[in-house]
Amino acid sequence: MTIHLIEDDDIYAEFIKRSLSQDAAYTVTTFHSAEDCLAALKGGPMPDAFIVDYKLPGKTGIDFYDDIKDKMSDEQRLIMMSAIDDGNMVLSFIKKGVRDYVIKDDTVIESLKAILDGKEDDYYLFN
Repeated sequence: MTIHLIEDDDIYAEFIKRSLSQDAAYTVTTFHSAEDCLAALKGGPMPDAFIVDYKLPGKTGIDFYDDIKDKMSDEQRLIMMSAIDDGNMVLSFIKKGVRDYVIKDDTVIESLKAILDGKEDDYYLFN
């Protein structure tokens, strides 16, 4: 599974990448901004999944989603990630069409893996 991770915090991006890359099924490419990822998409194939931080410099995660949602297939996943635990914000994501959201907490890796593996019903995000 190819994953594009968009996270502007270098340390957190490396943590997510290393944690997911321990599973040989995941190939993670990191981008520090939505604009960097959009530029890479122009010349290459779409990944199987995106993990996108909501608060990014320049375009936000939701701005990025707006830019690519029409190009995504039903099989592709976009997981919005944030340190902010705000129900109204999550509701705004759902209204835009974002199906998956994780909070940057102690269970972020388990939550991401559950969604990426299609097992979010078994391990739902608020575990």
